[in-house]
Amino acid sequence: MSSLTREFDAIVFGATGFTGAMVVEDIARSNKDKLSWAVAGRNKAKLQEVLNNVASTLNDQSIKNIPLVIADVADEASLKAMAQRARVILDCVGPYRFYGEQVVKACIDAGTDFLDVSGEPQYLETIALKYHKQAEEKGVIVVNTCGFDSIPADLGTAFAVQQFGTPELVSNIESYLSIHSGPEGMGGHYATYESAVHGFGARGELDQLRRQAGASARLPIVAPPIKRRAGAFFHKESDRWCMPFMGADASVVRRTQRVNYEARGVSPIQYGAYFTISSFWTLILFFFFGSIFQLFARYPFGRKILLKHPKLFTFGLFSHEGPTRRQLNTTSFSMTFYALGYSSKDAVETKRPDKKIVTRVAGPEPGYIATPIFLVQSALVLLQERKTIPYKGGVLTPAAAFAQTSLIERLQQHGVNFSVIKVEALKK
Repeated sequence: MSSLTREFDAIVFGATGFTGAMVVEDIARSNKDKLSWAVAGRNKAKLQEVLNNVASTLNDQSIKNIPLVIADVADEASLKAMAQRARVILDCVGPYRFYGEQVVKACIDAGTDFLDVSGEPQYLETIALKYHKQAEEKGVIVVNTCGFDSIPADLGTAFAVQQFGTPELVSNIESYLSIHSGPEGMGGHYATYESAVHGFGARGELDQLRRQAGASARLPIVAPPIKRRAGAFFHKESDRWCMPFMGADASVVRRTQRVNYEARGVSPIQYGAYFTISSFWTLILFFFFGSIFQLFARYPFGRKILLKHPKLFTFGLFSHEGPTRRQLNTTSFSMTFYALGYSSKDAVETKRPDKKIVTRVAGPEPGYIATPIFLVQSALVLLQERKTIPYKGGVLTPAAAFAQTSLIERLQQHGVNFSVIKVEALKK
């Protein structure tokens, strides 16, 4: 178990990056619990600049005095020294496929818990395969994807399951993500785009990794297997065109089912992740740019071109400057969950779901407003409610770690709403 006598409760590593600076702002804004914390990175002057900017934004000059820690992913000794000073590290340095493993290893060696906001399946599953046993033995909790990938999907699925009373009554859940932008549109930072480019380029490695990990082994289910939707389709209940979501959500939620089943015998549910598209013409544009993106991402030379021209290949969505404050303040997300299951254990025997529950998770701009909220509240739960987490250590998913804690309630208090939209009896 991580030491309770460390100099800091938490250190934000990578505080000078776009996402890291937003995490610093959120932890400074929400630190009513008066936890001790510090910011870490390679450059002392840039770290101080981040603190000065946050102090100005929040009109709180005391933030300028938050301690600075110098650490570099290329310097193993500095990572170990950083990890030894805190109870938990909040890692904001990506792409994680290049810079994440070193920090995870340093934290496990130091007996320090670790959280990040990664959304790269190849990195996530590599860390689980290589470090789960080590983390378990050391009593260290490692939770990746504590940002928009994949807190809404994973905890949203857990919330939907809770409405049935027990996982044994749930057959399958599909989630549909919608992003709502204001008059100036939405935007993303280059670092997010960079992670996506390398993530698509590593899809072959991911398939091989899953075979090695045995992730293809089937889990028991309480209903016939659901048919995965492929390609574009029109979803009547959303009244929108939809596509399979190509981020980490499906990978994370399915790993939650496997972790909980193998460790605690919790009945697994089937899950599919999709995103909605506002119009048919937007769908055509998505196909055009998406096809080019996937083709180029397969090859080193193509990835180099993609990385050199982020605006061109994303229709202006991603840039080195990132979104403006106005774009951030006028963008929001909603993720709607359609859960099929049974009204009773007797009904399960029919293998025909007779109950449908629709739930929703909704909140502010997902990548740079909601993500810091998710990460900071996850850290506070880990620090304050560790005894409610059903695992003493290991590489876990957000729902495996936090479904039995107050995290959902905490998120509701910070502008992320979990709600039940509809409960419906299905005709037999």
